[in-house]
Amino acid sequence: MLDLILTQTLNGLASASSLFLVASGLSIIFGVTRIVNFAHGSLYMLGAYLGWTLVEWLGPASPLGFWGGVALAALLVAGIGALIEIAILRRIYLAPELFQLLATFGVVLMIQDIALAVWGPEDKLGPRAPGFRSFVILFDSRFPSYELLLIAIGPAVLALLWFLFRKTRWGTLVRAATQDREMVGALGVNQRLLFTSVFAFGAGLAGLGGALQLPREAATLHMDLSMIAEVFVVVVVGGLGSVAGAYLAAVLIGVLHAFGILIFPKITLVLVFLVMAVVLVVKPYGLLGRRPAGQLRATTVEPLLRPADRATKRAGLLALLLLAALPLAAPDYLLLILTELLIFTLFAASLHFMMGPGGMASFGHAAYFGLGAYGAALAVKWLGAPMEPALLFAPFLAGIAGVVFGWFCVRLSGVYLAMLTLAFAQIAWATAFQWVELTGGDNGILGVWPSAWAVSKTAFYYLALAICAASVLLLRVMIFSPLGYGLRAARDNVLRAEAIGIDTMRVQWAAFAIAALAAGVAGGLFAFFKGSVFPTYLAIPRSVDALLMVLLGGVQTVSGPIVGAFAYAGLSEQLAKLTLYWRFALGLAIVLLVMLFPRGLVGGFLAWRERLGPGEGAR
Repeated sequence: MLDLILTQTLNGLASASSLFLVASGLSIIFGVTRIVNFAHGSLYMLGAYLGWTLVEWLGPASPLGFWGGVALAALLVAGIGALIEIAILRRIYLAPELFQLLATFGVVLMIQDIALAVWGPEDKLGPRAPGFRSFVILFDSRFPSYELLLIAIGPAVLALLWFLFRKTRWGTLVRAATQDREMVGALGVNQRLLFTSVFAFGAGLAGLGGALQLPREAATLHMDLSMIAEVFVVVVVGGLGSVAGAYLAAVLIGVLHAFGILIFPKITLVLVFLVMAVVLVVKPYGLLGRRPAGQLRATTVEPLLRPADRATKRAGLLALLLLAALPLAAPDYLLLILTELLIFTLFAASLHFMMGPGGMASFGHAAYFGLGAYGAALAVKWLGAPMEPALLFAPFLAGIAGVVFGWFCVRLSGVYLAMLTLAFAQIAWATAFQWVELTGGDNGILGVWPSAWAVSKTAFYYLALAICAASVLLLRVMIFSPLGYGLRAARDNVLRAEAIGIDTMRVQWAAFAIAALAAGVAGGLFAFFKGSVFPTYLAIPRSVDALLMVLLGGVQTVSGPIVGAFAYAGLSEQLAKLTLYWRFALGLAIVLLVMLFPRGLVGGFLAWRERLGPGEGAR
């Protein structure tokens, strides 16, 4: 028993060192630039692929070839990080935080297709490290010597970072920028050079972490997204901007994961997110994090939300009439595409209700979409209900989850709130994936068909149009209701809102539940549209889709999610038909749109109209 405990502890510590290398870079980048770098996992993947190429080229059998390849891969990834910062991020530092996140997601898509084109779809198995190909005997158990090396690398890097940040001028500037970057700029420090060096340094750490993984696992095209989820958890649990906190969180999560496989195998998939949820509920700013002081970025004046003017109402009515008339001339495949677009429009609008008026970003909104889909499917499978009552049960199940999850989430703000929503979404996803008796697990629930009168594509299209249009209009009405005004007051200034008698937490909680209900309606429609439900409906990529739709349209515009849903889904559909490397094209399009329209498509249009003459606010 003692040898098993020791072995699992060492396995956990080895994994912790790998996590820490990547997480420390992300933590440093966020601490200075305040960018939640979604592309950090892609830099880790590039480190693995470049390390494999360079090691094979220099000679994997010699120590100089292997370790030289690893070091050179880290340097190349640092250079790529500097290029990303100079070419893209430097141009949008004054944009809202979430639009910078959107730009980094575009970079993720681009790097995925670049890696596919350069290295192909096959996994790349790395060689074992020279000098560390054997094992050591610990309590009659064999343990790889390379794992012991990784365990030592973690504290060594932590000590190096401590020395760098405490004993060098560059480290002093980085710490100062983490505390108050505006004051650092006022003192004459070249912020551009500082930001570029920080981003390159963090990228180099990610590349080093990827290259060092080669003796442990193969380089794959999917390692970027699998790593970034765990790294985000480590950074948030440790405390954003705290390197020591990142190491502590990496050790905690690595060891718990190592023992969780043995003790709680059924919750292994979601264990790290359970840890994050517990930590954020108990310590809202992470283990070693501190409450942010002052403004994290330049203050931006958000446009005033006002009811639509006559021109906007006429345009909306014309669009609705056009959608109603399309089945008269559109082919079946176009009706299917439009039906899916309508459902995603409602999904995006539900997220916007939290993000726009409420200022509450969610990285896990797919939980309510997926629970709505499962609610409808379970009503059909287990209760034998027809489509009509099943569609009512869909928002009921999603709403319950919204009330429960929202009660915890509204106690946080900013990135911490967004990451807690992600944790709850992953818990819901793991439940759907592993509760095979109820949900069918990975096989899903099949045979979720509409009632006889809605079987035809035209009839279901009109059903989706009626429900989605009514739901979106209802959300719009609530934005301009007392609830909506209270929500915006809580977003803009919590202290003033509470001083005039607004219970900000209760208002945000209500908005959270309403958004979950609306997403559940969209999920129920999607279940009958597809005829089946799978755990992927609750997964991270679905949440990212909703986030992209809202951001592309414009967060601080009421019409933004509608335009963003049609723009993102339509762009993805067309690019997938035109080119094999459609992800690269889509990522490039997203980056260009963020750079050209830093407030989204509708926000950019309204800003252009404001320059032409007096406007009436965002719609």
